[in-house]
Amino acid sequence: MGHRVERIAEEIKKEVVQMIQEELKDPRIGFVTVTDVEVSSDLRHAKVYVSILGSEEEKKNTLAALQNAQGFVRSELGKRIPLRYTPEITFKFDPSIEHGARIMELLEQIKRESREKEGPGTEQ
Repeated sequence: MGHRVERIAEEIKKEVVQMIQEELKDPRIGFVTVTDVEVSSDLRHAKVYVSILGSEEEKKNTLAALQNAQGFVRSELGKRIPLRYTPEITFKFDPSIEHGARIMELLEQIKRESREKEGPGTEQ
């Protein structure tokens, strides 16, 4: 990815984060974190990766609401970022934060179980 494409991806990420936090008023949108933005080399398409906290139902509803807002997000980006073509926006679910949290949870569980096995008074 070229330097210009990376800069534009960062700019899109910054603007989308602001829109989600301040401008999208859809009640279905829950706790969303924009984790990454990938822009195609011709700047025609942008994938916005989001991590969503909540139940499966809340995740599904939030993603649907974001996909519903794609047109608004694209038109706002067109006003805020001076490009010849405003990229088509696609929201994609990114499970990485959730996956990391699950790994941490499992590691904590292993630590607790290993402490319980050792028990008080056993020396090694």
